[in-house]
Amino acid sequence: MYKPTGVVSTADDPQGRPIVTDLYEGPERVYPVGRLDADSEGLLLLTNDGDLTHLLTHPRFGVEKTYIALVDEPPSKATCRLLREGVELEDGPGRVERVGVLDETPNGALVQIVMTEGRKREVRRLLDAVGHPVRRLVRIAIGPLRDRDLKPGTGRGLDVDEVRDLYAAAVTDKDAP
Repeated sequence: MYKPTGVVSTADDPQGRPIVTDLYEGPERVYPVGRLDADSEGLLLLTNDGDLTHLLTHPRFGVEKTYIALVDEPPSKATCRLLREGVELEDGPGRVERVGVLDETPNGALVQIVMTEGRKREVRRLLDAVGHPVRRLVRIAIGPLRDRDLKPGTGRGLDVDEVRDLYAAAVTDKDAP
């Protein structure tokens, strides 16, 4: 599913905000895998597969999530290195796996961030901590899964190969029997 801004990544919201599961029209009960804050948009999986959810969300499995952030100006090479090495946040150190400037325009810079951990608003907090507050944040990939054709508020089912690829993205040597 492509989660639009203004929608929260939960199956229930006591505050009555729009929830991502309201956008799902299938017969099964599904839950969001991980989260995107209400101000962020992009790819979000909905599933009833608890094993897959665990593999995709637990940092031990290292499944990459890829984001594009719009910031006012491009971060320097030194700032990118700092983001990779680690930045102290109020809930402990955070770091990105990879970061790079994709494009510079008169409206700002597009920065690609790859994460394997996803604490609350971590991408936003990391960029803010290094002086590059996020104006827009879009998740474009979860592991090998991408879908550039989805529009905000729309979704589709996964095929067998996509599910297999998501499971494979979470397999590490320490998981081998």
